[in-house]
Amino acid sequence: MTARPILLAAGGTGGHLFPAAALAQELKRRGYEVELATDERAEKYGTEFPARAIHQVPSATFGSRSPIAMAKTTAKLFRGYLKARNVLSEVNPLAVMGFGGYPTIPPVMAARSLGIPTAIHEQNAVMGRANRLLSRFADRVALSFTPTKRLHPSAESRALVTGTPVRDAVLAYRDVAYATPEPASRLLLLVFGGSQGAHFFAEVVPQALLLLPSPLRWRLTVVQQAREEDLGALREAYKEAGIAVHLGTFFPDLPERIATANLIVARAGASTVAELMAIGRPCILVPLPHALDNDQLENATRLQDGGGGWCIRQNELTPQRLASELEGLFTSPERLADAAAKAKAMAPVDAVKKLADLAEELART
Repeated sequence: MTARPILLAAGGTGGHLFPAAALAQELKRRGYEVELATDERAEKYGTEFPARAIHQVPSATFGSRSPIAMAKTTAKLFRGYLKARNVLSEVNPLAVMGFGGYPTIPPVMAARSLGIPTAIHEQNAVMGRANRLLSRFADRVALSFTPTKRLHPSAESRALVTGTPVRDAVLAYRDVAYATPEPASRLLLLVFGGSQGAHFFAEVVPQALLLLPSPLRWRLTVVQQAREEDLGALREAYKEAGIAVHLGTFFPDLPERIATANLIVARAGASTVAELMAIGRPCILVPLPHALDNDQLENATRLQDGGGGWCIRQNELTPQRLASELEGLFTSPERLADAAAKAKAMAPVDAVKKLADLAEELART
């Protein structure tokens, strides 16, 4: 008879899938089988996710308040719920762990209806909308920050702080020491973000680097994530500036690139912040603007308050402001080294152990 698994449910983005993958790796080390419920967006990560099976469950996001749009979203979520009930009835998991995003709603609610123990994990400093709903029903609620904003009062007694787990590929660089820049040494700047972040950085970063004094500019090597449609213009901009650059639309070896960087410019998604802390690297974080819950702003502010980096709102990040910040940091390497050390000290390196302990506790229920 096939061993009963622990089923993980996650939205189809790296921000939800990466912590779920970290837990899956730890559970497999402990002898558990793992299966994943997600949506079609996860296909780019699916071949790498350490699961025995991956189930696609219909889901949708409440993006519009129009009655027609809300009715369509509700109908799709209900179809997802029915599909999830069928999956859970066949798989018969020991427990279901949700990692946020609307694709977690059908599996977690279906598990509750079938009497299967459930938990959810919130990666951000603000509860996401899906987790806000599910926190009223899940048996346990795992948090990454304390306090976590918008946690439903009824969930407080079922909540515990675990931190955000990071993948083995990230922890492999935990013991790599930060290379404090020496006078006249090469300076490695890493720039990455989601699709919106990549486009914004493609516009602002080259302009900012052109404003740097020549001696700094000549020392720079830039590694930058960009959208396919921005690559050509970026290559030309860096060529004209005389700056060495490596561009890509996606970096599968991102943890290694973080470890070798002197400074990172990035968005402030929960997984990004967790990985920067785990490896211990200084960063300028530019939270995604107009986010409904300002979760990235909260994440970046927590890191800044701990001394591990600097938070700059997008509407304040002109090329002139970025150039000034970069010049100030690159000419004061002790500030970079101090931020690297403080970021590393903030990392909850036992997060995956705590979350796996919780999963085992539910599995024995």
